[in-house]
Order: sequence, then structure tokens, then C-alpha cells
Amino acid sequence: MADPDTPWAPHLLPDAAHQAVRPGTALLRLVTTHTREQVLDGAWWPRSHDIGAELPGLIAALTEHLGPVLRVGLDAGAWEELPTRLVIDDRVVHIDSFPVGDDTILITRGDQDYFTLLVVPPHATPEAARAAMGRAVQAGNVTQAEQILIDTGTRRAHPVPTEEPQAGRERGER
Repeated sequence: MADPDTPWAPHLLPDAAHQAVRPGTALLRLVTTHTREQVLDGAWWPRSHDIGAELPGLIAALTEHLGPVLRVGLDAGAWEELPTRLVIDDRVVHIDSFPVGDDTILITRGDQDYFTLLVVPPHATPEAARAAMGRAVQAGNVTQAEQILIDTGTRRAHPVPTEEPQAGRERGER
């Protein structure tokens, strides 16, 4: 743990972050440039829709590279049971939720320093997730998150209720 009296200084991820990512291992990728001209500042691939289980790891990784995270903005429809705040590493992180459906998460560091990350859906295959995350951090990217997910085959339409239950669902199977 860092000495509390030592001021935190932001730093870039090593250049190795641009190397190929092994399937199932990369959960977070960040842009490694000094300028933030892209539409997205990085990408995150959570393993579930449980924000209480997924957010602490993301915040810990972001804090290491960006400094303390104060707020997180999420799409209310993409997550199960959203709290208004979580305590992560002895810090309170406020959670704002909106029905935006824009496939991103907004991270706030300081008073007005925002980072927008593409959220790759948990159901994505490792290959599709790697492709989507790579596009999100590509230098000069101007493609919106939704389009990246569509182009890489990771965006799934919201399920439409059917008249008849699917086989196996009647017995509570998944």
C-alpha cells in the first residue's frame, strides 16, 4: 500500500498494454497516450452483471494508474441491483445510474476529470472481447461504443419475452 503522505502522480500504462491479450485474461485496457483525443479512454470486460462483485477490481486497477476514483456512472439497465455507493479499499465510491444504454461506464477522478470506458458484455467470447477492447483503445478512435460492439459481434439485443418458455427454463435450469 502506498504511503498516505506521498502525493499520487498519474502515469501511463506500459507499452506492453498494446500487445495481444490472451483470451480470458484482460479485463481492462486503457489508452496509453498523453492526449485524450479518442471517443473512449479504454475498455472493460466484466465477467458478470453483478456490480458489487465486478466494480472493486476495476476501481483498484484504475486507482493504480489514474489515482483515486470518486464516482462511477453506469447504465441502470445493464447491471443487477445498483447501490448508490460502495466502499472500495477504504474509500467511498459514489455510483450514479442512468437509463442511457450507451455501453459505457463513466469514471470520475478529481472534480471534473472523466474517463469513458467501453463495457464489453460478459457474454462476449474472448476473441470478440479482445477485438472490441482493441478497437476502443486504438489511437484516434472516433467510433462510439455501441458501434464497436456491433462491429465485433459482441452486442446482443435485449431479450424479447416469448409466448412459450424455452426448454429447460420451466424447471428453473439455466
